Amino acid sequence: MAVYTDITEDDLKWFLTEYDVGELLSYKGIAEGVENSNFLLHTSRDPLILTLYEKRVDKGDLPFFLGLMQHLASRGLSCPLPLPRRDGALLGHLSGRPAALISFLEGMWLRKPEAHHCREVGKALAAMHIAGEGFDIRRPNALSLAGWQTLWEKSAARADEVEAGLQDEIRSELDFLGKHWPKDLREGVIHADLFPDNVFFLGDTLSGLIDFYFACNDQLAYDVAICLNAWCFEKDHAYNITKGMALLEGYQSVRPLSAAEIAALPTLARGSALRFFLTRLYDWLTTPAGAMVTKKDPIEYLRKLRFHRQIASAAEYGLKA
Repeated sequence: MAVYTDITEDDLKWFLTEYDVGELLSYKGIAEGVENSNFLLHTSRDPLILTLYEKRVDKGDLPFFLGLMQHLASRGLSCPLPLPRRDGALLGHLSGRPAALISFLEGMWLRKPEAHHCREVGKALAAMHIAGEGFDIRRPNALSLAGWQTLWEKSAARADEVEAGLQDEIRSELDFLGKHWPKDLREGVIHADLFPDNVFFLGDTLSGLIDFYFACNDQLAYDVAICLNAWCFEKDHAYNITKGMALLEGYQSVRPLSAAEIAALPTLARGSALRFFLTRLYDWLTTPAGAMVTKKDPIEYLRKLRFHRQIASAAEYGLKA
């Protein structure tokens, strides 16, 4: 469930007077997502998305997120576009939260993506990396090496409640990544959360990318590693090399990976798996019973992490020489 803050019809109508969007006809909460409160609005003109930014989102980051969507759209990437208020601002306030109106993107996310979908995701990710060039606001990745250590410190004492021996295993993994994390790869704006529910399709055609609220500046190949984890494993946690091959082919058809990026891919994939394991572990241990949030099992990403430890080269992900 992703409605943390409720809104009243009267407050919403008042909020909309600051925009040129027509008359409110109806609205409802959107259950998907974990960071913000989202609502689908129907107006006399167009459907819109209303996002209320919750406490986990730093208000100081909002100019980056909203400006990035504007920049990417101006460079031809299909993504939601924040709507300006009558005074030109992209951000307002509703129910005690910073709030923005975002254009509605047609399409739906895929519950069972196939290899040809993965190829399109690879192409779209590379196109986003190229479109992000020239965006002049920077946002460091708070969920990289230092952030992983901070998250781990909040969960370490209870980690063995999830699986015996987990404390020692994750400490060892953090030590390995601290020593071997690549530092000289090409950097730019990355999505950092391009899971299937953040990619919309109309049939087999990719219609756009959404949810840029983890976007930041980091190594571009790290975003590729995130997508390998998010798109190329089956429900039984087995890696699907056909999907991996398609995703990597799609990416390289738009932005070829360098030799250094290819060599670093197994380590980047380990780091990506650890990042999502740690955020899930923290939420698993700290979300109170009865909260209107669906907790995600951290063990899924622990299994992916263990898989990546066995990978010697990017060829094992399906990357063709």
